[in-house]
Amino acid sequence: MKIDMSTHAHEGDLVVFLIGMTVGRPWRVDQWVRISSAMRRMQIELHRNKARAEAGTEEWLGFLGGYNCVGPRGPVSVQYWRSTEDLYGYANAADREHRPAWLAYYQRAHRLAGRDGIGIWHETYAVPAGGHESAYGNLTDWGLAGVTGAIPLTRRGRTARERLASSAQPLAR
Repeated sequence: MKIDMSTHAHEGDLVVFLIGMTVGRPWRVDQWVRISSAMRRMQIELHRNKARAEAGTEEWLGFLGGYNCVGPRGPVSVQYWRSTEDLYGYANAADREHRPAWLAYYQRAHRLAGRDGIGIWHETYAVPAGGHESAYGNLTDWGLAGVTGAIPLTRRGRTARERLASSAQPLAR
C-alpha cells in the first residue's frame, strides 16, 4: 500500500500562536462559559475576515487559519498568522472582539483574585522562512497544510533536513 506523503505549501515567515484556558472547576460552567464564548466569537470573526478578504470585500487581518483541540487541562487553539505585527494588531484593535474580551477577563480576574479556577495562557512563536517543515502521511487537511494547502512531499525534499533547508527558498513553479 502506497502512503500519500505531502507537506505544507506555505512559503516565508509565519507565526504559530497557541492560546488556551485551564478549567480548575469544570462543574462551574458559569465561571468558564464567558471565556469560552468570547474565544468562539473571536474565532468566528477571524474566519469571516479571512473569507471576506479572499472575496476582496475586507482588508485581511493576517490570520491564516487554525484549529481547536482539548488538552488535559482545557481547550487549546492553534493558530497560524502571517506576522507578529498582524497578531498584535488584531489583539490591540479596540473595534475587534479580542481587546474588549481581554480587558473584561482581567477586570474579573483581578476582582476574584483567582478564586474562579480559570487560567488563560498563550505562546507566540515567530518562525522565519527556513525554520519550518512538515510531513503528512495520507493527511492533507491538518496543521499548516490544512490552512495553507498541501503539496507533494518530494517538492521540498525527502527528509526533514531537506525540507527545512528548502523552506528558506521559494519553490520552483
